[in-house]
Amino acid sequence: MNTDMRDSQQLAATHVPAATPRFQILRALLRSPSFLAGALLVGFWLACAILGPWVVPHDPYASDPLNSLAPPDGVHWFGTDQLGRDVFSRVVAGARDIFKIAPLATLVGTFAGTALGLLLGYANGWIDRVVGRIIDALLALPLVIVALAALAALGASNTTVVLVIGLTFMPITARTVRAAVFAERHLDYVAAAQLRGEHALYIMFAEILPNVLPPIIVEATVRLGYAIFAVATLSFLGFGVAPPSPDWGLALSESYSLMTGGAWWTVVFDALAIATLVVGVNLVADGVQGAFAP
Repeated sequence: MNTDMRDSQQLAATHVPAATPRFQILRALLRSPSFLAGALLVGFWLACAILGPWVVPHDPYASDPLNSLAPPDGVHWFGTDQLGRDVFSRVVAGARDIFKIAPLATLVGTFAGTALGLLLGYANGWIDRVVGRIIDALLALPLVIVALAALAALGASNTTVVLVIGLTFMPITARTVRAAVFAERHLDYVAAAQLRGEHALYIMFAEILPNVLPPIIVEATVRLGYAIFAVATLSFLGFGVAPPSPDWGLALSESYSLMTGGAWWTVVFDALAIATLVVGVNLVADGVQGAFAP
């Protein structure tokens, strides 16, 4: 009896359950220096976007003409702008506009591109050929030029910026998803679903979609970096949020001419904010891609 019991315990000890794929991905992310560094940068700016208005030392909208273009000192850590507004407070508060627009635009592009990519990859045939040529033509156009043309026709607002950037991301996401779906559509589990008489939409979204999520997630994180840069660029060109918002791109547009007069602090800190956030998102994307790599 005791011998059998010891044997069963030893057998149980040698058959440790393997780590689940989700746990393996999480472990790979936590061991990735690039992911951790990027998450730290993104987390910092996300905290600024959420808590900024309550933790800044000065009102980011309050002007003080008598103290305009003051250089950084102990009171105004990043100096003041041409209206006497505290640059540090505006940089911290300006993260909110980026996080209100860029992630939503990324979600719009990811969802629309995923749906289109599933259709093209599963249907194949003439639909894939016709729509594929249209996607190739759209990808040949610069994103900012397409966005500017659309915003000039529709008018600039947060909603239109989200939709325009999201829809300009749709073609490249669709092409990525289409390639992944095309590799899956001839596998046995898809054939089994077809033999059961399952509807095409069910096969695409319930059977194939869960198996092509890794490239979709990687593509979404990459697109988020582009979306942040696109939002800042459109604001700089006057197609984003309106003054007196502390948006980083708008602040650069209002202050870049002051660089020639020596007021470098009105430009440098907003530019560094954009750069660090984009770098952080790209580092996260690199870590995610490495975690999903076979």
